[in-house]
Amino acid sequence: MNELDEKIDLKELLALEDAGWQSLCDGTGSAFYGKAMTPDGLMVLANGSVMTRLEVIDALSDAPSWDRFSIDDPTTVVLGKEATALVYTGTARRGELEFVGVMTSVYVREHRGWKLALYQQTPKG
Repeated sequence: MNELDEKIDLKELLALEDAGWQSLCDGTGSAFYGKAMTPDGLMVLANGSVMTRLEVIDALSDAPSWDRFSIDDPTTVVLGKEATALVYTGTARRGELEFVGVMTSVYVREHRGWKLALYQQTPKG
């Protein structure tokens, strides 16, 4: 993969990641991640829980919305011809609660575009 491909991937993956966070703010996270994740996708959360795609869909159907978010210092790591990791610092706020963490989203390119295979949070601070 050349430098131009990596920049395109960063732009595409940031758009997906932004859309995911936006869905967590507008209450559509369950539907978004139901479509965005691979069938065997996992989320590893800051509290140590590991959730399957179906568990994520279920959990997000009742989750309170975030008020706002930011994605800072994004970078990608190419894992292969059809896989890229997006790593960034994410900040999300819900009322007085603020969460800051280092996020890693591993995307795989499928025939219909990028799919989220693995998402991991590490609290920062």
